[in-house]
Amino acid sequence: MKTLYIIHTGGTISMKEDAQTGSVKPDDHNPLQHSTPSIASLANVIVEEAFHLPSPHITPKEMLTLAKKIEQKIETDQIDGVVITHGTDTLEETAYFLDLTTKTDIPIVLTGAMRSSNEIGSDGPYNFISAVRVASSDAAKGKGVLVVMNDEIHTAKNVTKTHTSNVATFQSPQYGPIGIVTKQEISFHHMPTEHEFYPVDNIDKQVVLLKAYAGMDEQLFQSLASLHIDGLIIEALGQGNLPPRTLQGLQQLLDKNIPIVLVSRCFNGIAQDVYGYEGGGKHLKELGMIFSNGLNGQKARIKLLVALQSSSNQEEIQEIFHH
Repeated sequence: MKTLYIIHTGGTISMKEDAQTGSVKPDDHNPLQHSTPSIASLANVIVEEAFHLPSPHITPKEMLTLAKKIEQKIETDQIDGVVITHGTDTLEETAYFLDLTTKTDIPIVLTGAMRSSNEIGSDGPYNFISAVRVASSDAAKGKGVLVVMNDEIHTAKNVTKTHTSNVATFQSPQYGPIGIVTKQEISFHHMPTEHEFYPVDNIDKQVVLLKAYAGMDEQLFQSLASLHIDGLIIEALGQGNLPPRTLQGLQQLLDKNIPIVLVSRCFNGIAQDVYGYEGGGKHLKELGMIFSNGLNGQKARIKLLVALQSSSNQEEIQEIFHH
C-alpha cells in the first residue's frame, strides 16, 4: 500500500454553511480530518494541517511553505505521493507554483470543493478520495502537479476556475483534462511533453497584474512607475495588442528595466506578435515586451515571481516564458 502525505490548507472543502444566515465560513475543526479513516483502505497517510485559510488569504509565501514541506517530507519519509486540499479561488496558482518549484516524479495532487461540508451535494469528500486515488496511482508519476476535481485530472499549467459556483468549474481551455477518475480505475489519455523546474528559496518580488480594456491610457502605468514593482503582467487585447495611449506609461516602466509580460485576456489562444500598427503585438515586442506562451494572467504572474528570484535579465526571462 502506498504512503501519501496529506496537507490540509483550508478552503470551502473544510468549511461549513451556517444554517441560519447561509454564510459559509471556516469551522473550528476540518471535517476532512474525520474522513481520514475512510481512506485507510486506499493508502497509508501522513496528515498535516499546514494552515487553515480561505484561498483568497493564500499568498506566494504560503505556496513556498508548501513546496518546502513537500521537499522536506520527501527527504525524511518514504512517501509515494502528496495530496493537498485547498480553496478553489487560488488553487490553480498554488498548483502552478508547486509545478514550477518542486522537482520530483511522485504525484502531487491538489483538490478542493465548491460546496461546503454540510451543504446538500457536498463535493469535498468525493474529490478528496479521488485525489487520494490519483496520488496512489503509478500512472500519475512524472506528470507534474495535477488538479483533481469532479472526476477529471488536469495539469497545473492549463487548469483554471471557469465558474463561480458550479462543481464542474475547473477546466483546461484548449487542452481539456489529461485523465479521468472512474469507479474502477485512474485513466490517463495524454500527458505533458515537458516540465520546468526553478529552484526557489525565497519569494520577495512585487509583480502586478493588469487587464487591458478599450480606451486604456497611460495613467495606471505612470502610477506603477512611481511605485516599487519588479515586474508587470498585462492581459492584453486579442493576440497581444494594447491601446496606443498606454505606450507612454509603458515606456517609463521599460526605461526602468521592469519586465513586462503580455498574455491574452482571451481564455483560448496564445498571445503573439502579429499586428504591426501602433500598440500592436509587433510594435510591443520591438519595444521590449515579453510574450507568454499560452499562460493566463494569474499564472504568468506566478511564473514571473519565480523567474525574478533567480534572474532580472530580460533575455533570460524572455527565454523562460517561451516554454
